[in-house]
Amino acid sequence: MKQMTNRAVLAAMTVFVIAGVAYAVPEVTNVTMAQRERSRIVDITYDLTGEEAAIITLGIETNGVALPDSAVKLLTGDVSMVIQPGSDRHIVWNAGVDWPENLTQVAKAKVTAWSVDAPPLYCAVDVVSGWVTNVYPVYYYVSAEAVPEGVTSYLYKTTRILMRKIPPTGAGGFKMGAQPNEIGRNTANEVCHDVVLTKAFYAGVYQVTQWQWEQVMGDKLSWPSRYKHQDYNLTRPVETVSYYNVRENWSEEDANGSPLTTNWPQTNAVGEVSFMGRLQAKTGLAGFDLPTDAQWEYACRAGEIGALNDGTVNITNNNSDARLDVLGRYIWNGGKINNGADLPLNGCSTAFATAAVGSYPPNTWGLYDMHGNVHEWCLDWYEADLGTAKAADPRGIDTGSNRIRRGGCFIETAAKCRSAARSSSYPSHKGYDIGFRLFRNLP
Repeated sequence: MKQMTNRAVLAAMTVFVIAGVAYAVPEVTNVTMAQRERSRIVDITYDLTGEEAAIITLGIETNGVALPDSAVKLLTGDVSMVIQPGSDRHIVWNAGVDWPENLTQVAKAKVTAWSVDAPPLYCAVDVVSGWVTNVYPVYYYVSAEAVPEGVTSYLYKTTRILMRKIPPTGAGGFKMGAQPNEIGRNTANEVCHDVVLTKAFYAGVYQVTQWQWEQVMGDKLSWPSRYKHQDYNLTRPVETVSYYNVRENWSEEDANGSPLTTNWPQTNAVGEVSFMGRLQAKTGLAGFDLPTDAQWEYACRAGEIGALNDGTVNITNNNSDARLDVLGRYIWNGGKINNGADLPLNGCSTAFATAAVGSYPPNTWGLYDMHGNVHEWCLDWYEADLGTAKAADPRGIDTGSNRIRRGGCFIETAAKCRSAARSSSYPSHKGYDIGFRLFRNLP
């Protein structure tokens, strides 16, 4: 096997254009690349000049052809995260493990700077240090192939929360609500209409799991879920958490409830002791929150307009459906037992009740469990007449009694797990059928 060259190679990129807007970022200069003696470890250095920080990613080219992202994942140093301007920034690439089949003598490093307001396709919040730490690092990756260990890794169901960027809809919007002939359609609250979302946002690849919740909230509201048998609980979705627990403050004297604030949509603020409050404080990023009703449905559909997000136009009947059997956990494929009559015991395996996240195929955008498993809290107060919400980026009515939940759950029928199906609960409710998915709004 021939070795890669030790000589310096230059590459830089300084401006990205997203949705017609140019985001200026610091300039990458003086890129060098050198292979360590008698090693397949490669050192890349660069300077980042300017006054603003940038997200830095690395690509490798050989003979003028870019290596696949899957061959450039074992990276450490000043890469895959927000980097402050400065000289002699350093990246280490383990080419011997990432690219063992290398037979070329020429490789070129491509160091790319991204505006923090227009980040790459994936981001991951590292919560491995638990609730005692003051900082949660955030990592960025240009594609699913670039995600270390792969999107389906156990890592992203336990100690990191992985998110995928969802594009804005464009001026034409997307079809929210059920088509007129859709089986199971609720004519009162699923009227089909166009909704425009003007900004990109991140959506969690998986529902937040019990272990991720414990890492963030272990000192305050530790392990609240019903289906928490120690042999199966880590990667099951967290449930039995209220809307207040997720994003509002609650009384220090009563860790089970007593909200101090219920402020959406008047303000985006979250309670400092809530899951979202802790995540925002420890990442330094204000955008982490629940989705709006419209954001959730747009993310679920991933371009589809039918009943299910795999392109299924219609379910078979209100009760059960063969395609839903494949796509998500609901009452008829393990959600309940004894012909759908009985709730599984608290100590049951993931064959019943809630499934481990990612047990079923993802939608086109790589999001898992958008149908079934657990209901997912959304920001909006419940309102029936969706046809009135025609403004861009709808935020729902100003006041109400119940908050929206979406997606259906393991004890619901097929009709309740459709993309358009909407339900609600009062925000202090803690149901063993309700969890949530992390979203992050971008500027």
